[in-house]
Formats: sequence, structure tokens, C-alpha cells
Amino acid sequence: MSTTAPAAPATPTGSKPPRRGRKVHRLSTRDKIALTVMAGVPAIIVIGLVWVPAVMTVLVSFTNWDGFTPLREAKGVGFKNYTDVVTNYPPFKPALVHNLVWLGFTFLVPTVLGIFMAVLLDRELRGGRLYQTAFFMPVVLSLALTGFIWQLIYSRDQGLLNAVLGKTGENAIDWYGDSSVNLWAVLFAAAWKHTGYIMLLYLAGLKGVDPALREAAAMDGASQTKTFFRVVFPVMRPINIVVIVVTVIESLRAFDLVWVINKGRNGLELIGTLVFSNIVGEGQRIPFGSALATIMLLISVVFIIFYLPAVMKEDK
Repeated sequence: MSTTAPAAPATPTGSKPPRRGRKVHRLSTRDKIALTVMAGVPAIIVIGLVWVPAVMTVLVSFTNWDGFTPLREAKGVGFKNYTDVVTNYPPFKPALVHNLVWLGFTFLVPTVLGIFMAVLLDRELRGGRLYQTAFFMPVVLSLALTGFIWQLIYSRDQGLLNAVLGKTGENAIDWYGDSSVNLWAVLFAAAWKHTGYIMLLYLAGLKGVDPALREAAAMDGASQTKTFFRVVFPVMRPINIVVIVVTVIESLRAFDLVWVINKGRNGLELIGTLVFSNIVGEGQRIPFGSALATIMLLISVVFIIFYLPAVMKEDK
């Protein structure tokens, strides 16, 4: 006598089988406090040190505030400060041009060199860690030490560059004082610091590329150059976007080396130095400097607006 197992109850057509209950993990009070502190403290710092000053800068740019009287007593002047910046402030246009030159130079020289060094170091060269340290060292050096190093190179009377070129005495080139060459001298000094950072970003991106992609390209007969530009480089799209944004922002806020050399004068005018000289310098034209800072902020925001959707799309 055979026995048959009872048939499972039929599931009505069109209905889903019942789900097993999920175990809900509830955060303890201690975890909630820890998360609140971890998220709240950085948010407060960013709001207090970045967003509040930025908003106040924009508001001050539409007033005639002298920096001493209460801000609520300042009178609104509309777009007068912005009009004066564009039409009645001669250093603004050279500064804008210099920032654009800085941007183009940074894309063409340190970015390309950083990619090239990253590709070489990704090949597991002997002593690769030593090369990485040497190339990245300028990034972590202080501004004072960087300025001192390049002063030894660019010095008119005792500089290494003039000695190598044989320019001595009256023929010596004043690399920092001559307005026709000082911008390029500073650009090479800035590229020296920026190249190592770009190299590190691309080296990290290359380490994350799937080796199967390169193997497939090699099997198809592609050379290493074609493999990099047609396979590897497009895969590193997130790194490319980060490098573009970092380069643009660094070019717009270029300030430190130029200010140390000659406070952004005599051919080294930049928007960042104009902002600082008007707000903190001798004139202390705070609303005027705030208008310059707002213009620089708007230019940066344009690139950030393009950057964020690209990153969010990539994550999606």
C-alpha cells in the first residue's frame, strides 16, 4: 500500500507567494548617538566654515559695507561693485586671462606628465615605490619650502637656471621680476607640485582596471598604446572627471606661490590675489573684493554643476 504526500496548497493565479519576514535591525541608542555625531559634526563644520562665509560674501558684494559698522547698517548698491570690477578695474581682465592660461597649462603639462608617469609606474618597475615617493614628495612639501627651492632655481644672481643657461651679469634673466616670463616661471613651479597628485590619482585608477580588458585587447592584436587610449583610458572615466574638476578648481584658486613672490603684481595678476588684496590688503575694499570672490565662485560652480550629474550618473 503506497502513500502519497499531501499536495501543497495551490497559489491563486496572479498572486505572489508569501514572503518570509525580514529581520529588522534596529539601531541602539548608542549607535544613533554615534551616527549623529559622525554626520553632524562634519556638517556643522562645513556649514560654519564654508557655506556661511560663502553666503555672507555674496550678500556683502551687493552693499557698501566698510567692515567696521554693523552689517545691517550697510546700504545696498545693487550690481555696482560687479560693474566696477568689469569696467573700472584694470587688473581684472589680465587676472582672468592669467587664470585661463594657468588652466590650459595645467591641462597640457602636469596632467599629461602625471598620466605618463602613472602608466610607467603601473608596469611594476623595479624601485617603483621609490619613484612614487619621489614624484609625490613635492605635493606634501610646505609652501615655504617650495618657494625656497624654486628661489634657488630662479634667482637672478645665483640661480641654478641662469647658471645652466650661461646668463650672468647684465644678461641674467630676472625670472620672477620680468613680467614677460614670471608667469611661466610660476606655472612650472606649480606644475612641479601638481604632477605628483595627478600621477597618484591615475595610478590608483589603473590599479582598478580589470586585467581581462587588456588581455582581450592583446588577443585582438591591439598595441599597448591603442589598448590604453581605446580601452583603459575610457574605463577610467570617473578618474578623468575628478582630474578635470580638481584641475579647474586649482587653476581658479591659484594664489599661494604668486602671493609669496610679488603679491600678484607685475604680470602675475590672478583673481585669487585680487580678492585677497582688496579684502585684506591696504585698501580693504571688502564689498569690491567680495564681488571678485563671487565671480570666482560662480565660475567654479559651473564646473561643479557639470561634475555632480556625471558622477551620479556613473554611480547609477
